[in-house]
Amino acid sequence: MRATEVVLVLIWFLGVYAPASFCANVTYDHRALLIDGKRRVLISGSIHYPRSTPQMWPDLIGKSKDGGIDVIETYVFWNLHEPVRGQYNFEGRGDLVGFVKAVAAAGLYVHLRIGPYACAEWNYGGFPLWLHFIPGIKFRTDNEPFETEMQRFTAKIVDLMKQEKLYASQGGPIILSQIENEYGNIDKSYGPAAKTYINWAASMATSLDTGVPWVMCQQANAPDPIINTCNGFYCDQFTPNSNQKPKMWTENWTGWFLAFGGAVPYRPVEDLAFAVARFFQRGGTFQNYYMYHGGTNFGRTTGGPFISTSYDYDAPIDEYGIIRQPKWGHLKDLHKAIKLCEEALIATDPTISSPGPNLETSVYKTGSVCVAFLANTGTNDATVTFNGNSYHLPGWSVSILPDCKSVVLNTAKINSASTISSFATESVKEEVDSLGSSSSGWSWISEPVGISKDDAFTKSGLLEQINTTADRSDYLWYSLSIDVEDTAGAQPVLHIESLGHALHAFINGKLAGSGVGNSGNAKVKVDIPITLVSGKNKIDLLSLTVGLQNYGAFYDLVGAGITGPVTLKGLRNGSTVDLSSQQWTYQIGLQGEDLGLSSGSVGQWNSQSNLPTNQPLTWYKTNFVAPSGSNPVAIDFTGLGKGEAWVNGQSIGRYWPTYVAPTSGCTDSCNYRGSYSSSKCLKNCGKPSQTLYHVPRSWLRSDSNILVLFEEKGGDPTKISFTTKQIESVCSHVSESHPPPIDTWNSATKSERKVGPVLSLECPYPNQVISSIKFASFGTPHGTCGNFNHGLCSSNRALSIVQKACIGSSSCNIGVSNNTFGNPCRGVTKSLAVEASCT
Repeated sequence: MRATEVVLVLIWFLGVYAPASFCANVTYDHRALLIDGKRRVLISGSIHYPRSTPQMWPDLIGKSKDGGIDVIETYVFWNLHEPVRGQYNFEGRGDLVGFVKAVAAAGLYVHLRIGPYACAEWNYGGFPLWLHFIPGIKFRTDNEPFETEMQRFTAKIVDLMKQEKLYASQGGPIILSQIENEYGNIDKSYGPAAKTYINWAASMATSLDTGVPWVMCQQANAPDPIINTCNGFYCDQFTPNSNQKPKMWTENWTGWFLAFGGAVPYRPVEDLAFAVARFFQRGGTFQNYYMYHGGTNFGRTTGGPFISTSYDYDAPIDEYGIIRQPKWGHLKDLHKAIKLCEEALIATDPTISSPGPNLETSVYKTGSVCVAFLANTGTNDATVTFNGNSYHLPGWSVSILPDCKSVVLNTAKINSASTISSFATESVKEEVDSLGSSSSGWSWISEPVGISKDDAFTKSGLLEQINTTADRSDYLWYSLSIDVEDTAGAQPVLHIESLGHALHAFINGKLAGSGVGNSGNAKVKVDIPITLVSGKNKIDLLSLTVGLQNYGAFYDLVGAGITGPVTLKGLRNGSTVDLSSQQWTYQIGLQGEDLGLSSGSVGQWNSQSNLPTNQPLTWYKTNFVAPSGSNPVAIDFTGLGKGEAWVNGQSIGRYWPTYVAPTSGCTDSCNYRGSYSSSKCLKNCGKPSQTLYHVPRSWLRSDSNILVLFEEKGGDPTKISFTTKQIESVCSHVSESHPPPIDTWNSATKSERKVGPVLSLECPYPNQVISSIKFASFGTPHGTCGNFNHGLCSSNRALSIVQKACIGSSSCNIGVSNNTFGNPCRGVTKSLAVEASCT
């Protein structure tokens, strides 16, 4: 075992088994959660344990704690833990107990969202598909078969937590649990039974006697003692349904999910920080980021349909586990500012007033302590007079004054550094196996077109896919033979209608055409010109799903597959033949799936020199050496079409680099001012939605690794490449009007606190130093990290001063003032912009 592996194992052992001391009593009143009788202001962040690996958990949790997070929030995924009724899985990425213990070891709390409906862009909303086949069942309503199963699983999870003494009432980290999830968004569709169901769910949950409060998000009629909570981009206007319950925000969306065929959404940190500050300004005391780390939809876990494999979510910690700056750092400063106000926030309700249009002040006073929030909810800058002093407020910002005098932070002014990351391509270092391999290093197996398995069956008419496959595979073959008379002069067209999500049509063993839906409309309708021969012709239709529906009223009844009609138009006599009701032969899944080709260790792999490329239904395999170093690894699938990939038998998810985002709707820079929506800030238009796919380091061996691909549509595997993610540049841009660094607030002397704004740079990894300054300008520089430019006003001393202060150090701090750089232009608010490299 290598030294790094020993360290990793030691960290993991300590992360899971190190003892942590927690409270014994969690209650609530109208202001906050009370932990051992004391009100608390709590900052929470969502991390979903199966969207990363156990080896990543301690690092992700540690970075969350460093960012000012007090609570880790996660869903519990029923279909992950009970894939077969009565057969449970809590291993690997499903080790829920291990995850909760790792959080406890870091000294953080847990909010366990049992649901057990999750939504979460997760396959089938987290419900196991077998639930659908229970006689008489109706999901999420007053239905005895459903309620019996829901109670059984919820009790299973609660009992598992109790056995390990993980509830706060037992000295463990779990301070909150959730039952149901966003039901209030759709409960009207279920009629009067919805209220009966919600009352039942609340009663069932509280009867399990966890000793900690239960919440229901987006449920205005949540019965006592359940706390109803808010989800959304903004929750400052939310009020709970009782004046005995605290104001809680269970999902503050840090970005948005990515769909195959969509552009990449992101949310400016200035807007996110504004939303958080507004929530605490108006009486909130518990706020959770959804997501704090989004992670990856490994295997076939994506929902949607059409949710991408990446679940990065523009979160403060990115998909690969790297801190995203300046989002992580600016929020960390915000959390410090809020915690400076905690004594007053928990002691009283705010006094709120409006000194002018779009302006609002909130004051919390207790004894000699006074805290103020000054908000500008308009998009233009404004000046507000408060306590006899004048304060400049940028549009769409909140200033926090822990002493009702001095601004410790303004949400629109970022002191934190930003970073630029990049992916460095490495050629695939191939390992030639003992049997030899093709000149490209790849071997292959062709998947048969149509019916190839013994368990195929024949039925009249077209079957709905989910009811047929029970989601055991993405794939369902529909096969038919037809006799055609003389075809001379005819140009037949095969018309196919499907509930979705995509399909491929093969005529006499050859791919004739394909169709695909999208995240807004999964249905497929295609007209494919085909060539038939006189006599017998074989039509094979491969229908496929791309994650099952996870949201909406009665979402479990949304079907998939080729339900028709399927017709042949334009035959020689001009007639149309309806094939829908004929005898179709069906095959669930692929022959290669049954054979276990994804492991790479079975099957008769062809290793001749003529590697077939751009051929549909092909399994590919290669042996490779893992990229060197410790940086996160991804595979760039450019050159392939659509399919799934496995590394050493572990599925890294569905790949689909040929699904390109629309060419319009993106912006080079997004104005954070004004209400955010999921379509406001988009990038990557006209490009593939996702080309890079995360391969966790723990799945890689130091010597030989096996990569297996199943390519549906056709591509060239020799074009893929391995990449490693690294930080390219560290930047900061701080003006004379920025508040001083928040850490100076608690300085021993007031003179130290009077320090002005400071630009700080720090290398992202241990043992790195700042090796070069790529850009430095004091005056009126503009642009963003990686694209800074000098303005009309610029100090000619800036570069040399920054170089002297920073090069050779792991971090540096530079005062942003005329005292440091001179005054290149009078009467102008100046700023300092720096871009540096670390090695």
